[in-house]
Amino acid sequence: MKDLVILVADKDMEMTMRGLVSRPQSLGIRAIQYDIFTHPHHDPGVRTHAAEFLRPYHKMYRYALVLFDREGCGADDMSTEEIAQSVQQQMESAGWQQRCAVVVIDPELEVWVFSDSPHVAQVIADGDEQAMRAVLARHTGENRPKPENPKSAMEEIIRLKKIPRSSALFQRLAEHVSLSRCTDRSFARLRETLKRWFPIHTGGTNEA
Repeated sequence: MKDLVILVADKDMEMTMRGLVSRPQSLGIRAIQYDIFTHPHHDPGVRTHAAEFLRPYHKMYRYALVLFDREGCGADDMSTEEIAQSVQQQMESAGWQQRCAVVVIDPELEVWVFSDSPHVAQVIADGDEQAMRAVLARHTGENRPKPENPKSAMEEIIRLKKIPRSSALFQRLAEHVSLSRCTDRSFARLRETLKRWFPIHTGGTNEA
């Protein structure tokens, strides 16, 4: 039985999670065995069919983690918490009782990108922090630390710097950006969940 199965909405999330899980010490967890699946119907598919998709795997993995964006998931009339709770209940009914967690990223994955780590500018702005800050200034309002539309902001930055749009950017960010500097609520939930499930054993090693 492997440690963890992860269901995500797209390739960007898959590469993000691969980058994150490759850094167990930074996450504060032990090294784990895991698999990642990408739902063919993206955010709406994960929201409505995560339990059905993962039901066959409930005896093959100790835990299941479900991730998708709130933006575009098809539940505009529900709060982020209500969406997560609904999917959680479906997962519990599909054999994952007390062994699953649902992370709904509000509004979308790119919100995790914009921390104050210098590595962000290195990856998405070719090291041009001034240009990145200029774009972000147009996307943030008063008392708003992050852009209201983080995907639009990130895409504007990489277009400006002529950086090819690729899921590999998300993996590079996940592999290098300081995880302690990401203060987004959904990222904190992800990290705390993994630390609870896979604590570092005293006297053991953190890296595989």
